[in-house]
Amino acid sequence: MIRQGIKADSKEAAILLYETLEGIAVKLTGGTTDEEVLATLEDFFQQEVNRLNYTNAFVKVIDNKLAGIMIAYHGKDAEAIDAPIIEHLRTLKNDATITIDKEAEEDAYYIDTLSVNAEFRGQGIGTDLMKAAEDYAKEQGYDKISLNVEYDNERAHNLYTKVGFKEEKTITIIGKKFYYMVKELA
Repeated sequence: MIRQGIKADSKEAAILLYETLEGIAVKLTGGTTDEEVLATLEDFFQQEVNRLNYTNAFVKVIDNKLAGIMIAYHGKDAEAIDAPIIEHLRTLKNDATITIDKEAEEDAYYIDTLSVNAEFRGQGIGTDLMKAAEDYAKEQGYDKISLNVEYDNERAHNLYTKVGFKEEKTITIIGKKFYYMVKELA
């Protein structure tokens, strides 16, 4: 069963998010050690408003373990939900000029992160989470869904292409090139 995230998922969620986000997680948290990054991701997940919080999470639980997680939100909300993260970084670094890279466009429901626990890979969990996001987007009346995939992640690019995503443009996140891919929802 796929459900919305809850605050109690924060420890496992942080680990899965860090595994997938890697350098982006470091940038968003301002952490300099794995422990700092994980602690901040846990904190972000428990907060009420930011892109990585539990209310933006779809999770699949198997045998009381977080088997997979997806963070998704509408691009029109990105500026508002990035504001707490930017404020955290500005305070942490004592630098009022800090910004973060724009990932989502304002006209699509955006899949920010998709991560499957290594113990459960190859069981269709990622596909199930993607379908849950698409179903949710349709229920909300959204007509397209988007995501970013790193240039050198050919496996993910092929998967997303196979399920109907098309490259729309190239964007840069933390100095790396990503395909911004979009799927029209019927």
